[in-house]
Amino acid sequence: MRRLLGIFLALTNVTLATFGQTNSSANVRELSLQDCIELTLKHNLELRFDRYNPEIQLYTLNGAFGAYDPTFSLSGQHDHNESGSSLVQGSLIIGGSKRDDNSFTSSLGGSLPWGTTYSLQGTTTDSYGSSGTNSFENSSGSASIRATQPLLKNFWINNNVLTINVAKNRLKYSELTLKLQVMAKITLLEQAYFKLIYFRENVLVQEKAVELAERLVAENRKKLEVGTLAPLDLQSAEAQAATSRAAVILARSQLGTQERVVKQMISDEYSGWAHDELVPTGTLTAQPPIVNLQDSWSKGLSQRPELVQAKLDIEKSGIQLKYDHNQLFPELDVFGTYGYNGNAGEFSGVFYQIQQRDLPTYTYGGTLTIPLSRTAARNAYKSDKAAREQFLLALKTLEQKIMIDIDNDIGTIRADFDQVHATRAAREYEESALDAEQKKLESGKSTTYTVLQVQRDLTTARGNEIQALDNYNEILSQLSLDEGSTLDRLGIRFEVK
Repeated sequence: MRRLLGIFLALTNVTLATFGQTNSSANVRELSLQDCIELTLKHNLELRFDRYNPEIQLYTLNGAFGAYDPTFSLSGQHDHNESGSSLVQGSLIIGGSKRDDNSFTSSLGGSLPWGTTYSLQGTTTDSYGSSGTNSFENSSGSASIRATQPLLKNFWINNNVLTINVAKNRLKYSELTLKLQVMAKITLLEQAYFKLIYFRENVLVQEKAVELAERLVAENRKKLEVGTLAPLDLQSAEAQAATSRAAVILARSQLGTQERVVKQMISDEYSGWAHDELVPTGTLTAQPPIVNLQDSWSKGLSQRPELVQAKLDIEKSGIQLKYDHNQLFPELDVFGTYGYNGNAGEFSGVFYQIQQRDLPTYTYGGTLTIPLSRTAARNAYKSDKAAREQFLLALKTLEQKIMIDIDNDIGTIRADFDQVHATRAAREYEESALDAEQKKLESGKSTTYTVLQVQRDLTTARGNEIQALDNYNEILSQLSLDEGSTLDRLGIRFEVK
């Protein structure tokens, strides 16, 4: 029996020498994705809660073996009995009797995995008293062993074996549940980290929009002062600047909310992180995707914890079905008792005779019990056969879902990668367009309205680009989860020991 010493989670290919490193400000924490993963594995409250489930299941399994614990009993008893004298044929008087018995009984019994029940027994009785004018004292005792063995019902599987095998199955199931929860939590963390980078980049995008708007306001104000610009143009630029400042406020609020999302995942004491600013050291990049549908399907159909769990459900139903089939048989039990008796004037003599094994005693036989109707057992067996078919269909359904999810992920990855290039080209075009439009405005060949429109288009294009990068990185993370390869990809070794 293995022992559950703990859940071992380690980053095998990540160096965290700079973990928790802060810059000159005490309220700023620079964290890489690997730093956040390490913190999550150590401090995430939900994972810490979930780690107890395999341990609890192991205790349940160990407890099931208690069915084979032997039971020892010891009892003692004193009996006293008196009878009066009696008159026989009207003249003969038979004197009364008095008898005292001290008896002690001990037994050690239990059951074995193949259905055998056993009992080791020892008894001693010390009797003394009188009958009429005669007194007597006698001791007797015996030591024996009795065993009963089922040959049909409860032979190759019984309720104790069923309970233990199911508990073993559920222990594996709980370990896979924990692994799945770790993978899901790490995936959520990755996506939250990418989203944190996105929101920080979005703040910069909106701040650049404010700079452009305020620069145009300053230029228009100078033109208005020299009389080369209408007041309405200045008001339009000021309105755009105000809108851009409001967008910055919103972007900063969204960034703060996302920081709290990440803090909740990486900490177990929020008060220690509440006033700190998280600065991700990672960036949003888009490397060309290297994906292969067949390889991903192979991973998903072999590594997904849910798929292994579905197979464990089928195995569990098979254990139950085997037990129910055994319960359809009649009870045919053989039994036997063998031991030795002792009889002497005192206890020591009894023990000596038993030790000499001069007075053996034994019994053997069998019992056949045939129920006239097995309605409950037959229907339980049929019900579990149907349930097993359900589990087989559930496995097939899950396999199909995994394949479809992976297919969808790969399609989305390719589309998102193209979207990254498209939004990047659009952003570059809008930057060139704004530069050209500003030059035309300076030469009097454009209007403030047109420049404001191009500025808004540029801000939108910049936002679209970083959003596309965020989407691309998040879907890559989702593909790993759907393949069941999240921990391998990140170099995280999962082990329950």
